Amino acid sequence: MERTFENWLVVSDIDGTLKNKMRYIPPVNIEAIRKFTQLGGNFTLASGRTQSSLGRNYNRISPNQPAVVLNGAGLYDYNQQKMIWRNTIGEKGREFVKYISTEFDDLFKSVDIGIYFDDYVYVVHSGLLSKSTMRFDKAHFEYVKSVDEVPEEGWMKVIFWALPPTMMRLQSRILTMENPDANFMPSTAVTLEMLQKDTHKGVGIMKLADMLDIDKSHVAAIGDYYNDWDMLHTVGLPACAGQAPGSIKRISKFHACHCNKGCVADLLNYIMSGKADEDIANGRI
Repeated sequence: MERTFENWLVVSDIDGTLKNKMRYIPPVNIEAIRKFTQLGGNFTLASGRTQSSLGRNYNRISPNQPAVVLNGAGLYDYNQQKMIWRNTIGEKGREFVKYISTEFDDLFKSVDIGIYFDDYVYVVHSGLLSKSTMRFDKAHFEYVKSVDEVPEEGWMKVIFWALPPTMMRLQSRILTMENPDANFMPSTAVTLEMLQKDTHKGVGIMKLADMLDIDKSHVAAIGDYYNDWDMLHTVGLPACAGQAPGSIKRISKFHACHCNKGCVADLLNYIMSGKADEDIANGRI
């Protein structure tokens, strides 16, 4: 009888992991995901994107579980077409964003702010950086003149955009302030993301694992860069693409091949071969 994998949950990052460096999904990844899910395995994606933006990648493969969206602030079920869990930014965080948009930005006049709801973005101070992101993500958005024009409830994520010198000043300013119950993470040299405190991709993944009653030892995640750090630190089987930096490789228990060669397939084949269960049983994971 062929082995089945109902007791496994595998979650993949998208760019540089599911996709290769040319932003295409290698066919070996598509085939391995199809086989894994047909054998009962649970597979999905985790991303900082909104549900509609992530959906364009989700629908190209055969995942069978809700996706982790907005860097762990929500779980979106594409079958039910609804958010089944969310962790929104509280009052302290919203007041912090208002401060950045007025007092801090009044000095530098160069910080764009994107306030993300389930599938909609309000952009304050629209500049080239925010416009580029909205165009790349094909996001549903509108420009507003002030944070006061944004609804108070339902903030899932905030992105600050600024050129590197201003971004460094912004990060330094944050360090001098009382933490506004928020989790801050740089995602590029010109973007800083803000979530509710103790929120990241790993939190969303483990919430999904709890819903599926899957033990942490059989929760795997694969990523390729520093913004996957928290996710990889949280799951039982952290894996990385072959091109990942050294510090990501050091916290990963499975080193897959380069994303161009199909690193997601490499991880799934490791699990489907039974070697992952052997390594867990023998204490190597």
